[in-house]
Amino acid sequence: MRPSWVVLLMASVAGVACNRAPVPDAYGNVEAVEVVISPEAAGQLTTLSVTEGQKLAAGAVVGEVDPTPLTLQRDQLAAQREAAASRVGEVDRQVEALTAQRDAAQAQREAAIAQRGALQSQLEIARRAHERTRRLFAQQAATAQQLDQAERDDRVLQDQIKAQDQQIEAQGRQVAAQTAQMAAARAQRQTALTQVSSAAAQVAQVNDRIRRSTVTNPSAGTVLVTYARAGEMVQPGQPLYKIANLDEVDVRAYVTEPQLASVRIGRQARVTSDAGKSRQTLTGTVSWVSAQAEFTPTPIQTRDERADLVYAIKIRVPNKDGLLKIGMPVDVELPQ
Repeated sequence: MRPSWVVLLMASVAGVACNRAPVPDAYGNVEAVEVVISPEAAGQLTTLSVTEGQKLAAGAVVGEVDPTPLTLQRDQLAAQREAAASRVGEVDRQVEALTAQRDAAQAQREAAIAQRGALQSQLEIARRAHERTRRLFAQQAATAQQLDQAERDDRVLQDQIKAQDQQIEAQGRQVAAQTAQMAAARAQRQTALTQVSSAAAQVAQVNDRIRRSTVTNPSAGTVLVTYARAGEMVQPGQPLYKIANLDEVDVRAYVTEPQLASVRIGRQARVTSDAGKSRQTLTGTVSWVSAQAEFTPTPIQTRDERADLVYAIKIRVPNKDGLLKIGMPVDVELPQ
């Protein structure tokens, strides 16, 4: 017969064994997709209305970098654009005036050419008359006075044609000079148009930089940490605050190779935490399974603690009530 204390000890051990919670399939920690928000412009941070724990909507304006220097730069560029546009109009009027002058000079030159043609016809007639008068004078059928008149008419017409040629040549040079001036004016116009386009592009670029001076929250979530305050000088890429969507979190756990058979993407898993007054269990979905084994991380415990290699998995868990916190340890129960 056994002593009474032995019976009591065995009963106590049996009761503890019966009340012991089942061993989890894996242990893990809660993670979330954390996003660090930075300004896109440099300058003084005039406003930043975010606090730790605050929930922000996607697209919410939360701050601004002082846009005054950029605004002044934009105004200067806009003035340069207007001046270049005014120069284009001025050159257009200059081209119109030169075109009118060139057309008038061209018309005068064409009239002078026509007039030379008439003088050339008159010269041919005068030369025939001169030759006829000379023959008649040789035959004593014309007087010396008639011969002198015929020679004078011939010479006068030759002088007129020579003067007309000089006038036509001068008018041609004038037309060429005005054409060159028109070409130069058109080149100036093209330069002014290029300046207008360049200034407009610079204005658009500065407007974009002014738009980027507004700090906009990119995604809905809860502010985890703030790194800056209003009044500080900031640079592009400098952290302002960190945000994460805690309505749905990930649990990163590690399983051994024998457990992989019960782990598939899309299958459900149960996650239990000690948050609150009692243990809480949530149901999640396996969203990722590592394709590569790794050595067991130091802080991780698994069912088989002697396993050298494990596989990382992620379980996406709805967290509308905010029960799970980043870094919180949890137990994972895998489907069988």
